[in-house]
Amino acid sequence: MLFKKLKMSTKRALAAALTFAVGATAVVPAAAPAEAASDVVVNTNTQYQVMRGFGGMNFPTWGVDLTDGQTATAFGNNDNQLGMNILRIHVDPVKSNWSRELKTAKAAQQRGAIVFATPWTPPSSMTEPTTWNGKRTVRLRHDQYGNYVNHLNDFVAYMKNNGVNLYAISIQNEPDWSAEWCSWTADEVYNFTKNYAGRINCRVITAESFSYNKGLYDKILNDGNALKNIDIVGTHFYGTQPYQMSYPLFQQKGAGKDLWMTEVYVPNSNQDADVWPAALDVSTNIHHAMVNGFQAYVWWYIRRSYSPMKENGQISKRGYCMAQFSKFVRPGYRRVNATSNPQTGVTVSAFKGDNKTVIVAENTNNYQVNQGFRVSGSNISNVVRYRTSQSENLAKAGVGTSNNGFSYNLPAKSVTTFVCNASGGYTPQPTKAPTKAPTKAPTKAPTQTPSTQTPGSTATLSNGWYYIKNVNAQKYLQVANNTGKNVQNVEIGTGRGIDGQKWYLENRGNGYVTLKSALGSFNCDIANGANENEANIQIYSAHNGEAQQFMLKTTGINNTYTIATRCSNLTKVFDVYGRRTTDGTNVMQWQYTGASNQQWVFEPVNGQQAQPTQAPTKAPTKAPTKAPTQAPSTGKGLTLEKSVNSWGGGYQVNFKIVNKTGANVNNWTLKINKNSMNITSSWNVNVKESGNYYVITPLGWNASIPNGGSVEFGACGSGSLGNIDYTLS
Repeated sequence: MLFKKLKMSTKRALAAALTFAVGATAVVPAAAPAEAASDVVVNTNTQYQVMRGFGGMNFPTWGVDLTDGQTATAFGNNDNQLGMNILRIHVDPVKSNWSRELKTAKAAQQRGAIVFATPWTPPSSMTEPTTWNGKRTVRLRHDQYGNYVNHLNDFVAYMKNNGVNLYAISIQNEPDWSAEWCSWTADEVYNFTKNYAGRINCRVITAESFSYNKGLYDKILNDGNALKNIDIVGTHFYGTQPYQMSYPLFQQKGAGKDLWMTEVYVPNSNQDADVWPAALDVSTNIHHAMVNGFQAYVWWYIRRSYSPMKENGQISKRGYCMAQFSKFVRPGYRRVNATSNPQTGVTVSAFKGDNKTVIVAENTNNYQVNQGFRVSGSNISNVVRYRTSQSENLAKAGVGTSNNGFSYNLPAKSVTTFVCNASGGYTPQPTKAPTKAPTKAPTKAPTQTPSTQTPGSTATLSNGWYYIKNVNAQKYLQVANNTGKNVQNVEIGTGRGIDGQKWYLENRGNGYVTLKSALGSFNCDIANGANENEANIQIYSAHNGEAQQFMLKTTGINNTYTIATRCSNLTKVFDVYGRRTTDGTNVMQWQYTGASNQQWVFEPVNGQQAQPTQAPTKAPTKAPTKAPTQAPSTGKGLTLEKSVNSWGGGYQVNFKIVNKTGANVNNWTLKINKNSMNITSSWNVNVKESGNYYVITPLGWNASIPNGGSVEFGACGSGSLGNIDYTLS
């Protein structure tokens, strides 16, 4: 196989170095030293990164696929299951091999996992010979960057058409370790990211460094035009020491971006995963990743002799150490402040979510220690501990509490997770959901034009079902994977009329509304009711708390609003981060700016236009401005209508093709002269370059336009925009 012995031996050496640095313990007396241990203080009011989860790689092209039972063991969260929720798969250069990824990806997704993909090598037609460290390998030809984007987009589309919605796709696996696959220099990674990655129709993960080589990321983080094209900084941890896991530049420049560890095995691959205490290095490594801001932790092969699952499908000691995190620190939880090293050989991290506080404590000493824990910001009760040691696997027991804390003995060479039911702060209070969706459409308001709306005024819409469309992306607010469950993510997606895109707006008094999903008794919800930028938007069981109350504010454009959040005292609004337009882009809370990615159109599900009334409040000092709408082309046949929104250094064009031919149109092509428009991203269409033109064609589902009908799509560009030179056929 492609995974050569040379790389394996080097990874083993680097992993061994890591073991020496973070896992090996010198010989010490069996008795505990006379040291005064300080209490661990957990402050749930001080919150850090949002957790995406834990997972591993399945690679059926290089090995044997997981069985259905093994997939359940990996991605289930009952007894004797690992609780993983992230699956990494391979983008093969040969399209005929793509079908091999489907079975396990579909099964994992059905269990609530997110799936992301990584390419090792582009198709051979796109590469050319080069050298890496004196060895012959290949690189992506610079004139094939556009075709490589098409290759990645084809994989995204293939998976979607076969029932797998990719969460993200990476640019390249280990470009800085490329003896067996495609080699990229840091400059090549930067240039591709800046000039091409924005066209990828999925969340984009950076090229994934072999050992957290920050030289691959620095130029991207320092260039806003490159940074806007990525969603996740992804890296591997081979040989990465704990002191190398911090990244101040990312903390300074990476607002709105995720930080993921996307591949590692520790401490080595030549030792059985049940060897103890070597397996404890897994939880040590995860701890260091968490306290350095990582939001996801993804193992190499899920099933191997050295992996969380052994070849016989049984969970290994390494797997149980990983499960001390993965089973209890769930997607959407936030890491909170905790004393990380209360005494020699003890490390602690803590998390908050689902009205629980989760504390993970590891004792790497050769002796038992007693450790105190105190929690502030939440009232804890009914604490349950789960422990893995040489003789235990997630052993469960109750823990007594006193004065919002507890004291507990941590055995030698063990890792313990304390799950504390919490109250205080953000407390969901379930309430009765609307008993019945309206069977009759809201009465249509008079047809006269509403009075001009003042930006920032409070608007009131009728109770009812709505699709909510983002102005910038021209895509709809939706629940990820069309799945109704607590903490399921809210994102944008192409309009499909599915239940996950339908929202019941209910007026609750004083101008506030709730937005209930058609997937069940779940409301739109600000995670943990946080009053901070980047607080995630999710769905959660309906309750009366401020985290689920919002106020519609006018924008100066009829039937277009911002959605202000009550938990931020109306200072923050729903925001599609990074102004991205691809399906699956996250929606979060961000301070009001007036930008189009914060503006939303409410479309009644019955198709009638909403007719707002308003309750004036103080308006912002300056209203968002909208560029003049360009007059539509005239004449019989196909006509193209265009509207433009501009900002400093860029613009968005919304296109609408109207069929006035007198017959159905089954295919269409729009050609735009590159001298009149510089396209950097698009949605709902394919865009290819041909000479001096962009050739824009439909995706398939929007190829047919009935007589009198229309299709809409859009594009963003850089620079300034004059008259668009185009032909439509």
